[in-house]
Amino acid sequence: MSLANLIDPITAEGGATRFSGLDNWMQGRTLYGGASALIAYLAAARAFPDLPPLRAGQVAFVAPTGPEVELRREIVRQGRNVAQVRSEIWCEGKCTLTAFWLFGTAREPNAVHPPAPVENWPGAPEEQEPAMKGKGPAFIQNNFEILRAQEMRGPGDPVVRRWARLTDREGLDPVSELILLGDVLPPGAMRAMERQGPISSINWSFNLLDTEPTTRDGWWLSENASQHADAGYSSERLRLWNADGKQVLDGMQCVAVFG
Repeated sequence: MSLANLIDPITAEGGATRFSGLDNWMQGRTLYGGASALIAYLAAARAFPDLPPLRAGQVAFVAPTGPEVELRREIVRQGRNVAQVRSEIWCEGKCTLTAFWLFGTAREPNAVHPPAPVENWPGAPEEQEPAMKGKGPAFIQNNFEILRAQEMRGPGDPVVRRWARLTDREGLDPVSELILLGDVLPPGAMRAMERQGPISSINWSFNLLDTEPTTRDGWWLSENASQHADAGYSSERLRLWNADGKQVLDGMQCVAVFG
């Protein structure tokens, strides 16, 4: 019932909302980032069900989010083709997450440029061995299956690539699934750290390349790659591909690197 505990309390009315049984989704003293982003997205999508498909999201993880929250959402602007919606999570009178969602109808294309094929294809998920077994935060162990998707282990190039899927996807539409899963891996900067220490996502911006993404058996190839790390922060590129190697999400993230 872990996934139901996460999504069922979210209503079209928003306002005061209490979640229970979320121990499996915690990352330290806050909800895992993908889980809190999903709450903010569903708060907007359920409040305004007639919106066009989601195209992009900008999420700021402001402070720890707990089980008792206030959900706020509003349409900032709705034009002929594009609607822009803000949603926020508040805890104890303070904003802990703010998100900006861009919804847009499809138009006759005036430019067509498909994403480049995935480089260094790791092979199908059915061919890979488990990774992070018994390692990593509890929310990964309780909610995700992770498979190896690169030969490198330990320090090296600041790239982390894994096959990932949710153990429970019942009741999730494909876009919600990507939001919940898109932030699952540790940052690529982890491989460049000189010593072990805590890491924390500060924000996450992404574009959906497919508004109706599909894959095989729930498997998505996830990659986090540090583009630059210094002064306690890492700029990361986050990408997701389906099981056939088609890219479905392109994103960026700022990560705080402590220690």
